[in-house]
Amino acid sequence: MLDPKAVDEVIASLRRAVPAGLTQDIEQNLRAALSATLARLNLVTREELEVQSAVLARTRARLETLEKQVAELEALLRK
Repeated sequence: MLDPKAVDEVIASLRRAVPAGLTQDIEQNLRAALSATLARLNLVTREELEVQSAVLARTRARLETLEKQVAELEALLRK
């Protein structure tokens, strides 16, 4: 769920902004805090989002097909 690359990018940008002597301590604390915060956000990966989008598209297509079939059957019953 959590992309370590994203955390590394944030840490790298913060490392550039912090004086060299404080980098290691601050990096450890920030990495832990950032990971915990992002984990609580309940984010999904791009891959998971794309999979669910595909499932939804198939479900919508199937629903449209079924709605047409129901409409045809209802028309036959009215005759």
